[in-house]
Amino acid sequence: MLHLVIERTLPTVISLCELMGIFVVAVSALGGFFQYCRGLITHRAVNIKADLANGLATSLEFKMAAEILKTVLVRDLNELLVLGAVILLRALLSLLIHFEMRGGG
Repeated sequence: MLHLVIERTLPTVISLCELMGIFVVAVSALGGFFQYCRGLITHRAVNIKADLANGLATSLEFKMAAEILKTVLVRDLNELLVLGAVILLRALLSLLIHFEMRGGG
């Protein structure tokens, strides 16, 4: 019974997590672009890089949550390997973004 509920609801939850990640990237990119344009007009220094990196890191967290939830639905070893590789790549991206946010780059 519980297995059927999970199989039916989890794809929707995963899609929502993915959508939230996409939304955060879009909002962060648009916000950064508008800050950049405002900085060109006002000639003020703005820290667009930190705001955009923060948005990207937040988005990756939503995407990682979706990938972790996908592990529940894995049926065979090949799917698990692909999923593991995706999780590893997203974790590395997240580390790089956090390193960049701390001024390491």
